[in-house]
Amino acid sequence: MATQTSSAAEAVVGDFGGTNVRLAVVSLSDGQPRDIRHYHSKDFSQASDTVAKYLADTGRSPSVIAIAAAGPVTSGNVRFTNLGWHLSEAELKGMGFSAARILNDFVAVALATEFLGGSDLRQIGPGTPDGRLSVAVMGPGTGFGASALVRDEAGSCAMAAESGHASFAPDDDVEIEILKFVRARFGHVSIERILSGPGLCNVHDALNHVEGSGEAIDDPQEITRRALAGEPSCRRTLERFCAILGGVAGNLALTYGALGGVYIAGGIVPNILDVLDRSEFRRRFESKGRFENYLRGIATCVITRSDVAFLGAARSAARLAKA
Repeated sequence: MATQTSSAAEAVVGDFGGTNVRLAVVSLSDGQPRDIRHYHSKDFSQASDTVAKYLADTGRSPSVIAIAAAGPVTSGNVRFTNLGWHLSEAELKGMGFSAARILNDFVAVALATEFLGGSDLRQIGPGTPDGRLSVAVMGPGTGFGASALVRDEAGSCAMAAESGHASFAPDDDVEIEILKFVRARFGHVSIERILSGPGLCNVHDALNHVEGSGEAIDDPQEITRRALAGEPSCRRTLERFCAILGGVAGNLALTYGALGGVYIAGGIVPNILDVLDRSEFRRRFESKGRFENYLRGIATCVITRSDVAFLGAARSAARLAKA
């Protein structure tokens, strides 16, 4: 077991997704993550076990912790949407932390946008990101998350939202058929049923059904691999996924008034940048009738930095330590 050390100038930060857990230590002075460790959620029976494992593995014992979690956070408690886990700030304090904060993972991404630029981003289409204005963040991974950093003359505030569970809205006849197919499978068809890893498989199955051809594939990574290799049915699926993503991004830009830009995070999109760039993504983003000109000036950027949730959690930890 590592020798425990303590530092009031550091905090533990975590990024708890639906499949993977990442933990790190950040300096409260610069917010940069260090000593990053990756864990598979399936290897642990509860969320707090991953924190205990990290502390034992690294020998660190900061007094502050901030966790970005994939699920709605209520009064310092989170029940993970795609896991059977529950975690609370009180539970973290019971592990020896004097201050603990749990925030939605896309709230963390929204907070992190203030620190992104240059090589952290890949812009898709026209527009110029503007850090003085409100921005939206969204992204497909194991699920679908979204938030916004809303700005006014008083400052900024990150919104906790569950937009991934809003209803999917088809944009053409093919997507109406996708909706019918997925509705027969699940009942309510949320955005997450379409724009996520499992959603990519749903779209693939639906398109196979509509066209009467194609092989069933239950692994989204395999669909992506085959699509990038040029396999026609998988390429068709991935291109439709990108088009729908553009439509949803445009909807969120309108909903949040995100004139500063729309940022896309998550585990899927950074791996398909060339497909996204050549797809219908940007056309569908702008294709909102009378508000096409409004959307044309809004930048859409993919976050390519893998530790973005750490940056937002670090900002939250610094505020907590100061308070």
